[in-house]
Amino acid sequence: MASKRGKQTVRDMFLSMLVITAVAGVAYIFIPHDEEADPIKAVDYRVELATARRAAPYPVAAPAGLPEGWKATSVSYQGHNGAGWHLGYLDPDRRYVAVEQSTAPAKKYVPVVSQDAKNTGQTREVAGQEWEVWKGPKYDALVLHAEGVTTVVTGSAPTGRLVEMAEALETAPEPAEDPSAPSASSEPATESSSGASSDPSKAPAAS
Repeated sequence: MASKRGKQTVRDMFLSMLVITAVAGVAYIFIPHDEEADPIKAVDYRVELATARRAAPYPVAAPAGLPEGWKATSVSYQGHNGAGWHLGYLDPDRRYVAVEQSTAPAKKYVPVVSQDAKNTGQTREVAGQEWEVWKGPKYDALVLHAEGVTTVVTGSAPTGRLVEMAEALETAPEPAEDPSAPSASSEPATESSSGASSDPSKAPAAS
C-alpha cells in the first residue's frame, strides 16, 4: 500500500512539473520581450560635463563626433584631492575605454587609473600632440602631460580604439581668473553611473 502511494506521489509531482513548464512556455511566447535589448544603459553626461568644466582648474576633456556604436556608461567629477574627471565608455566591440584627468602627481595617478600599466618609453602622435604609450596586464593607456593636468585614455580596448578616443577629445577654454568664482574644492562632487559596467575592474577617478 505504501509503495503504491509513493508511486502516485511521484506521478503527481511529474504531472505538476509538466503543467508548470507548459504554463511558463506559453507565458514566454505571449509576453513581449526584446532579445536584443542591451542591459547596459547609456549615460547622458552633459550636466556633469558642464559642472566639471565650471569647477575644474584645467580644461576638461570629452569626446565629440565619435562614430556610431560608442556608448557612455559612467561619469564622475571629484573637486578635491586632485580634481579628478572620469568618463567611461564602451567601444563598438563592447570593450572598455575611459578618459581620466587629474592634477594629482602623474607618477602615482597614471598607474592607478590604468590598472598598473607601465610606461613603454614610446610615444604616439595623436591630433598633433605627443602621447606616452603605456602597456599593462589589464589596461593599456595613452598619457598626455600638460601644464597642471594629466590626461589618460585607458581601458581594455585595443590601442586603435584608445587612439580613436584621444583623437575625438575636445576641451573647454581655460578657466577664467575670477576671484568671485567658487574654487574647485568648494564645488560639490557630481557623480552618475550606469549599472552594469562593461568592465568590473573599471578604475575610478582619482580620489
